[in-house]
Order: sequence, then C-alpha cells, then structure tokens
Amino acid sequence: MDILKKTDFQWLGKKYTGKVRDVYEQKDQLFLITTDRHSSFDRIIAHIPWKGQVLNQISAWWFRETKDMVPNHMLAVPDPNVTVAKKCTTVPVEAVVRGYLTGVTGTSIWTRYSKGERTFGGLTLPDGMKKNQKLPHPIFDPTTKEEKHDRTLTSSEMVAEGLITQARFDEVKATALALFARGQEIALKNGLILVDTKYEFGTDDSSSGEGTLTLIDEIHTPDSSRFWQLGSYQGRIDAGQEPEYFDKEFLRLWFREHCDPYKDATLPEAPEELVEELSRRYIQMYEQITGGKFVRGETPVLPRIERNLRSYAI
Repeated sequence: MDILKKTDFQWLGKKYTGKVRDVYEQKDQLFLITTDRHSSFDRIIAHIPWKGQVLNQISAWWFRETKDMVPNHMLAVPDPNVTVAKKCTTVPVEAVVRGYLTGVTGTSIWTRYSKGERTFGGLTLPDGMKKNQKLPHPIFDPTTKEEKHDRTLTSSEMVAEGLITQARFDEVKATALALFARGQEIALKNGLILVDTKYEFGTDDSSSGEGTLTLIDEIHTPDSSRFWQLGSYQGRIDAGQEPEYFDKEFLRLWFREHCDPYKDATLPEAPEELVEELSRRYIQMYEQITGGKFVRGETPVLPRIERNLRSYAI
C-alpha cells in the first residue's frame, strides 16, 4: 500500500513541516502538500493510506462550494494531495463555530457548561441542558491562535490585546457563521450533521493585514470538523447514547493500551488492520460529505506529486 510520509522538494521553495502538511513557500504563493501522517498525543502515531488525498480534496470541494461567500486562498489543485494557495497574512483568531452542546476538551462548550458556565458567544443557555443537545442557534466561540496554547477570549478581550480590530472581528464572526450555515445545509442533504468546526482566515495584504478577508488552511474536513450521522441522531439521543460519529478514537486507544504515547521515545507500529480500517473510514467520509466517488490517485504517490509540481520549480 503506497503511503505519503513526507516530501523533500528543495526546488519548490522554503519548507515548513506541520503535523500533517508539508508547506513550501514562494514569493506570492504556498504549496500545501497533505501527507498521510496521523497526529495524536502531540506526535505522529501512524500513516493512513489515502488520508492526505481525502483531506486535500474535501477542502478543495468545500472551497469551490463556498467561493461565492468569501474569497479563499486556493489557486489550483495540480495533484490530488496538493493545493497551491495564495500567501496571506494570518488573522490570529481561530474562528470556532458550535451548533451543539458537546465536546470533551477543556475549551469545549460541554465541558465549560458542566462547570457552571452559561454564556457562550453572546448566547446564554438555560440550566438542565443535556450533552449533545442542539443549541438554539449556532454560536461563534473563538479562541486565540497561539504557539503554546489557544485561549478562549471575548471579542472585547481580543481587541484590547491588540489581536484584531473590532471591525475585523465582526467580519470574521459574520463570515464564519455564514459558512457554517452553508456547511450544515449541504451536510444535511448528504445525511450528516455538521456539529462544530473551526475556520482560519487571512488577509491578502501582507504589509498591513487590512486587506480582503480570505478563508485559508482547510474547511469542513473530518480533521477540522465534527460530523454526526443524521439518520440515527435522534434515536440515539432519546436512548441516552452518544451520536454516531466519524470515529478515530480506536487508534488512540490502541496506543494508550500498548505504550505511553506521551513519554516513550519510540512507539510500536500500529496494527495493519486498524490502519486499513481508519483509511476506509476517511474514504467513506469523503464520499458522504461530497456525494461523489473517491478515486484513488495514481501510485506511487511521491513521483506523481513531483511530476505534477515540476512546472512550479524555482
């Protein structure tokens, strides 16, 4: 099975290595190569065949579906794993939108609600709500975008810290909520609930940051968004069960049972059957989200990418 673990195209530009993407920088554009790396516990724990292509092509699909709403950074998709993107100045706010009372992390709305917090994104919730319940309306619940740890701040706090102007914040909020509404509408047609997500924005003016707001990074992928199956949602909620969701947790659990993934210098190899199952699930999500058939790219992957990007060499 052909897997894209990393790239090393020294002729393409300066390289930055993210958790999942290798990013090459040229004067006015970036090359985002989505690999098959699978990150958890702040490290790479496995490589999942076709995951990179799935993520890249889902984002490209959504960028096309929402380009009438907000400009995005996508210039071209010369390869199933590659997006050529306009270079933008990042807006230092992670635009989180939530449609349901759920989540397990410290910044999740359900965790904060369980601890007594009631006001989120300007919406005050009543006592007695249940986990995974639909909110009266989607809320904008942004965090900062920082190297060490993102923080949940109000708009006034973000403005006071100089992270963003009020006018830009209002624009980011309105755009994020509109994108989420479009995402939920399309997801429902394909039997899915878009539960929550995060967007990243930039501006196309690299000098001042005051240019046109532009959607960057990725949009509505299984890695940036939570999806539930629509058909079983209400029945499972009524029965006190968790919604049926895109589940990657089984791989995390295997590593927790077989090593200390935070401390061990070397991790064991993930079982082949688990890797294949997660690959199958990513492909299933591609097909359900887009409504189209997933077509595997030509293999071997690395020479194909190099061939498709050679015309961009500097």
